[in-house]
Amino acid sequence: MTPRLKEKYTGTVMPSLMKQFSYQSIMQVPKLEKIVLNVSLGEAVQNVKLLDSVQEELTAISGQKAMITKAKKAIATFKLRKGMPIGCKVTLRGNKMYEFLDRFISLALPRIRDFRGVNPKSFDGKGNYSIGLKEQIIFPEIKYDKVQIVHGMDVIICTNAPTDNEGRALLTELGMPFRK
Repeated sequence: MTPRLKEKYTGTVMPSLMKQFSYQSIMQVPKLEKIVLNVSLGEAVQNVKLLDSVQEELTAISGQKAMITKAKKAIATFKLRKGMPIGCKVTLRGNKMYEFLDRFISLALPRIRDFRGVNPKSFDGKGNYSIGLKEQIIFPEIKYDKVQIVHGMDVIICTNAPTDNEGRALLTELGMPFRK
């Protein structure tokens, strides 16, 4: 079964972007490549057990097992040694990516307190978009009673768009609520 957002992409978004940017071929139309969910937890230096609950939450949110990330170098002021577990991440591609983005846009973002839209300036210059969330409890998969620690996360949406304008147009067509 194909995800609803993937059908929307092939049915309405591709023709709209071809018309808007006057592409000659459908291969020129920007598309989503991957979505990366990343949680870095500074408290994990003192209490490594927190990473287990964060890993379970990220797995529940994404529908894919999260991997634990380790520190690349030692930082003495943070009592951090090279190789210590410091966070979790998940990389979504294909149908899981479209399903997550659909749930993120339609369910999770409206649950943010005082939500007026996402920042339209968070592009990196190559069409990729990053969103920083302050708490993970906006996702309906998370049970508030079982949360050990409220933490933030980064959601990075990677596209193959060559410019920010094309990436913004792609995400707008997919339903991303940008702030006016």
